[in-house]
Amino acid sequence: MAEEPKNEPDPAADPGDGGAPAGGTFGWALLAIVLVGAAVLIYASGFHIRDANRTAGGGTSAPAAATSAIGGPFQLTNHLGQAVTEKDFMGKHMLVFFGYTFCPDVCPTTLTDVSSALDILGDAADKITPVFISVDPARDTPEHLKEYATYFHPRLVALTGTDAQIAAVAKAYRVYYAKAKQDPGADADDYLMDHSSVIYLMGPDGRFRVHFSHGTDPKTMAKRIRDNLS
Repeated sequence: MAEEPKNEPDPAADPGDGGAPAGGTFGWALLAIVLVGAAVLIYASGFHIRDANRTAGGGTSAPAAATSAIGGPFQLTNHLGQAVTEKDFMGKHMLVFFGYTFCPDVCPTTLTDVSSALDILGDAADKITPVFISVDPARDTPEHLKEYATYFHPRLVALTGTDAQIAAVAKAYRVYYAKAKQDPGADADDYLMDHSSVIYLMGPDGRFRVHFSHGTDPKTMAKRIRDNLS
């Protein structure tokens, strides 16, 4: 085995340096950089683990700084043709979902899950108003929403509005939506909408409590809702 080279004093070193090897300062600086880098990786890993734990389960709470950024004032029209604002829902929790009545799968599935979760909650569900907000106001008139709402929970409130009103409430709830591209020559009224599929639980004060991703099963949803009821 080759002998490990020894640190011999550098002949070119300043005689007044006590015989310290040349490059010693560089070596200590390199070691310091390595130690600092390792500490940063450990610190970042801790955040990653905490984030993973925070998002475990069917519902997740947003960071405190983000909660105040979800929700806000709105002016819309319900499925009975009545003008409503966020103030009409104060005092009860809202379970809010954005979609549209011509949606082929995600919307009816989600609204069915919401209805099932409320059924599981029993009497506690009386504290909650399920709200469906259309992102397709051109086709989702109050009359059309009224018929659509009958297929789901009996207390479901369906809302629509002008293009500007829908854009404003979608922005308040951080919801994305857009008309999907159509094939050339397709019927102008036969189109799909791309949109977020998140369900928001809002408190009686109108503040965000928790959200549920698409596919959250009714039992999990009901449990998380119950945990947030006050």
